[in-house]
Amino acid sequence: MSIVRLPGLIDVHVHMRQPGGDHKETWSTGTAAALAGGFSTVLAMPNTTPAVVDEASLEIAADLAAAGARCDFGLYLGAGHGNAGAVGALASRSAGLKMYLGQTFGDLRLDDQAVWSAHLDAWPENEVVAIHAEGSSLQTVISLAESIGRPIHVCHVADANDISLVAAAKDRGMRITCEVTPHHLFLDVTTPLGSGRAEVRPRLGTPDDRRALWEHLDVIDCFATDHAPHSLAEKDGLDPPPGFPGLETALPLLLTAVHEGSLTIGDIVERFHVRPSEIFGLPTDTDTWTEVDVDAEYQIAASGESRSGWTPFAATPVRGRVVRVVIRGEVAYEQGKVVAGPGTGRDVRMEGRAI
Repeated sequence: MSIVRLPGLIDVHVHMRQPGGDHKETWSTGTAAALAGGFSTVLAMPNTTPAVVDEASLEIAADLAAAGARCDFGLYLGAGHGNAGAVGALASRSAGLKMYLGQTFGDLRLDDQAVWSAHLDAWPENEVVAIHAEGSSLQTVISLAESIGRPIHVCHVADANDISLVAAAKDRGMRITCEVTPHHLFLDVTTPLGSGRAEVRPRLGTPDDRRALWEHLDVIDCFATDHAPHSLAEKDGLDPPPGFPGLETALPLLLTAVHEGSLTIGDIVERFHVRPSEIFGLPTDTDTWTEVDVDAEYQIAASGESRSGWTPFAATPVRGRVVRVVIRGEVAYEQGKVVAGPGTGRDVRMEGRAI
């Protein structure tokens, strides 16, 4: 056993499904999965039912999170038609603004570029705008943001074209950051998952796309799971929704890449702690950390703490296991057991912003 201590790990992109999708995930089960995966903080997306698009829906989501979360959390607000001013006034209570300009689960997709501009103008410059955009929509929103000097964060970059767009914008001096998911780093269209279980947005790329992401590691600011749980019945049904669970598999996969020489421990710390805390304005806490046994070898289990009950990485051999997670000096997870109870997590924007 070889134990390595990492600082508190932050996943800046998860879906907890409450309210409206409790059969897929709850704050209690989702944050249990986060702890089992080594994370001390998660930032949750707004495409719930109802979507988090105003003060009333933010309060509903915040109450559910406060009652159920076992680790620390933050909540995104969703950009919609006609709510640019309203959500801008709530910016200090949120993890950031999420703009859906590509295909997504839910009804927050924005097709009108005038609405894009309204949100980019209205949202406070010191707060994060997180963008779901691909291809031509990504190119357009980069141009819009660059023309007004608006920083943006691009979610789950998935192919060679899009990572090149982000790289070129950075080379021009634009204030742009991005994230990449482990499933886009480790899976592609040749992976035999079955049609329903392979459904995800952005879609899995080609082997060349996956290779391009690894080759642009210096462009990638954050790793993020885009934990998007759905039940197996839904994934295997006639109209499978897009998304993979990812909180419990991300760190073992990346630690395995360290053993294989594709990454370093420093790369993981940079993209799961340093850059997330810098980009999202989250101060660090020296009493919060994750311990991993970097030599533990095993196969990823078919199910874990997440209510979704499956993973596209089932039976994948990995090297690196989460041993312990400590949050603000209190053990939250230890030796395969979730210790922290529901409601022990804090809202990082409302209660000290500690991670």
